[in-house]
Amino acid sequence: MAAGGDYGGSDSYRSPLASRYASPEMCFVFSDKYKFRTWRQLWLWLAEAEQTLGLPITDEQIQEMKSNLDNIDFKMAAEEEKQLRHDVMAHVHTFGHCCPKAAGIIHLGATSCYVGDNTDLIVLRNAFDLLLPKLARVISRLANFAKERADLPTLGFTHFQPAQLTTVGKRCCLWIQDLCIDLQNLKRVRDDLRFRGVKGTTGTQASFLQLFEGDDQKVEQLDRMVTEKAGFKRSFIITGQTYTRKVDIEVLSVLASLGASVHKICTDIRLLANLKEMEEPFEKQQIGSSAMPYKRNPMRSERCCSLARHLMTLVMDPLQTASVQWFERTLDDSANRRICLAEAFLTADTILNTLQNISEGLVVYPKVIERRIRQELPFMATENIIMAMVKAGGSRQDCHEKIRVLSQQAAAVVKQEGGDNDLIERIQADAYFRPIHSHLDRLLDPSSFTGRASQQVQRFLEEEVFPLLKPYENVMKVPPF
Repeated sequence: MAAGGDYGGSDSYRSPLASRYASPEMCFVFSDKYKFRTWRQLWLWLAEAEQTLGLPITDEQIQEMKSNLDNIDFKMAAEEEKQLRHDVMAHVHTFGHCCPKAAGIIHLGATSCYVGDNTDLIVLRNAFDLLLPKLARVISRLANFAKERADLPTLGFTHFQPAQLTTVGKRCCLWIQDLCIDLQNLKRVRDDLRFRGVKGTTGTQASFLQLFEGDDQKVEQLDRMVTEKAGFKRSFIITGQTYTRKVDIEVLSVLASLGASVHKICTDIRLLANLKEMEEPFEKQQIGSSAMPYKRNPMRSERCCSLARHLMTLVMDPLQTASVQWFERTLDDSANRRICLAEAFLTADTILNTLQNISEGLVVYPKVIERRIRQELPFMATENIIMAMVKAGGSRQDCHEKIRVLSQQAAAVVKQEGGDNDLIERIQADAYFRPIHSHLDRLLDPSSFTGRASQQVQRFLEEEVFPLLKPYENVMKVPPF
């Protein structure tokens, strides 16, 4: 803050995550206003608890603090920090300036990490609370898409080479399954967050033990009361000056994992767009290319992939930070954490908002899918044709050889001449296969090649997805993003 410039002007750098991509609600959670207002709230909670436990703090002092929680003079705080080179003490002085009667008891017994770390934990919890319903909404939209297209056959790919058939809905369930794992992981890490609490400079609570004249029980009560006021069910028993930075690893790990899921989903959509089988929404006035007017680039999916890569790399920051925290604490965590924690959540917020937009407007082209199936299905159907010929009295070996020859001829037409796969026409023209000519349509029905895909979709959605989404039912009706 002390060295910063005007962050609101067009002549100064602003992170695109805040200025271009992330939602206003997520930006607010990581804003200076929210941060420093939470610092003041923490000082008020501490004073209230200390008063309740018998310290000489008056109701008038408490009321003065309550009345000035939002009365933050950011200019004064910046000037104070420039002189003091200490952000917390700058805000202690700034708060004390508008609370002259309470100035002497603000931050009583506390260390900087009382407001710094506890605010970070509150922010992380609230940021998770913004992400979870957004992720649930994306899963819900994709589940509806999968349900509607559970029976639509499509060519499956392994190694991005044609494989057996699946269905459009079943493929979408691969995406949904990964996101469901992410939803569970985000919820677990959110619920596992513990408050740092009231611990003092090296985590021993020595300053508070002195304030309460050695009354160990009152120090325990103080810690518990402030934790409850902050809305946490429990606090750390053991801390150094900070809460363990392993927590930050856990937080950014699940966000990085979400990034991997979104990158895979949006890469699939980009590949399908190239195949012209599926597209993300494309607005009526949208321009795909400044040079090529016909282009319909998958820009939303590309944005998700681009930002997901950034999200996945951010986990390296807390990994390295946790590894170099000497003894009870070193300050080389601070500047790094100001960047990576906020950027991780703003990035996750952006990709979920964008993926919701994509999932609400996915366009499928069944005729293109059908044409690609017709090109590949004849080769896939050869085993069924052999079995049918054997049932009609033919020799398995003779039939295999006949089909091998015809398949090679058909493959040559496709690869060397650029023509369509004419294997079935060759089989229809060969008298050897006359016994099954009338059965070829049935043998080539794409739905007979998709196995239990549609049943798997139905069972997966009913048994795993919809129950997981039940706690988020109130957000499912939110209008399209």
